[in-house]
Amino acid sequence: MAGDVRIRIETSFADITTDSWNRLSGASKGQSGSIYNPFVSHAYLSSLEESGSAMAETGWLGQHLLLENDAGGLDGALPCYMKNHSQGEYVFDHAWADAFERAGGRYYPKLQCSVPFTPATGPRLLHAMGTDRSSIQAGLAAGLKELARRHSISSAHVTFLPQDEVATLEDAGFLHRTDQQFHFTNAGYGSHDDFLETLASRKRKALKKERRSALENGITIDWLTGADLTEAIWDQFFAFYTDTGSRKWGRPYLTRKFYSLIGERMADDILLVMAKRDGRYIAGAINFIGGDALYGRHWGAIEDHPFLHFEVCYHQAIDFAIAKGLARVEAGAQGEHKLARGYLPVTTHSAHFISHPGLARAVSDYLRRERQEVEQIGEILSDHSPFRKGERQDPDRDD
Repeated sequence: MAGDVRIRIETSFADITTDSWNRLSGASKGQSGSIYNPFVSHAYLSSLEESGSAMAETGWLGQHLLLENDAGGLDGALPCYMKNHSQGEYVFDHAWADAFERAGGRYYPKLQCSVPFTPATGPRLLHAMGTDRSSIQAGLAAGLKELARRHSISSAHVTFLPQDEVATLEDAGFLHRTDQQFHFTNAGYGSHDDFLETLASRKRKALKKERRSALENGITIDWLTGADLTEAIWDQFFAFYTDTGSRKWGRPYLTRKFYSLIGERMADDILLVMAKRDGRYIAGAINFIGGDALYGRHWGAIEDHPFLHFEVCYHQAIDFAIAKGLARVEAGAQGEHKLARGYLPVTTHSAHFISHPGLARAVSDYLRRERQEVEQIGEILSDHSPFRKGERQDPDRDD
């Protein structure tokens, strides 16, 4: 496959050793020249599979591309799934699918290269440290196109990839798409009050009032990580998740077993922010701790209290990032309400290979206009930053 590149396809992380996978950039802690991203670790990806959250029966059939060297070792990889739907991706292509199928095409199955249910930017074209990054990544891009061709797949999508991987995929014929999230940038603050001092007076007063209001009715906040994450705690958090998730999506994506597995395998990479009232937890948010960032994922609650969502998900995440010296907080998909709380617009990236020439032309034209719109919206939102003039942060960066 793909010329001299030898690529093997594995359908299950059970057939990929932890050590070989975690040699890849970003997948394990302590690698020189690599920043740890918990979502591309073997622990996280295998837990999604083993828990029944991302598997063939839920529409996520593993098609993981492994680039091997002459000795049989793993030099590169691309987490990839064959899918018969577009759920759990956060980069929406439903309109593309509908248009293609109305024109007589068959959009599904498609290839989705991402971390299931996880709208967080991280490495996708993984390479082993000490290898030729550019050639490994080019080989993976070529291998993905060949996999699509062999299976007569309509499209292949690489989502939430860092900007420095975009050019490799564009060179291979992929189309570039942008979107927007809101991230908090830690400018070396010593405390949350130091951060608040950089805001305009009116905004600062509003946030202080919001935080006080959130903790009325005797609510307190606990940070739980490591050994704190017992099965009893996961039972409570899962109840929050299913209650909120069933109202948002109809059926929550993640199973109860998933939380047990990540609790066993990566407890020190997890922060639960839990809200307590009258001696019991009533709400919580799960975050993952990376090498330089805190990643907010999802939250749930069994009681409704004004501003509690903002406190648990956004203010507490800032507190933790400042306390631990993390460079930023990535607060997940969408949400312009995050702007007033110090989270500024950041461009996210994806790349899309469309097999059918006519559909590819239509999508290319659409993406050109969409990129311009995303850029314009980002500029408008940045002008409404809560920061004082001269204090404005610029979180947009090359990941």
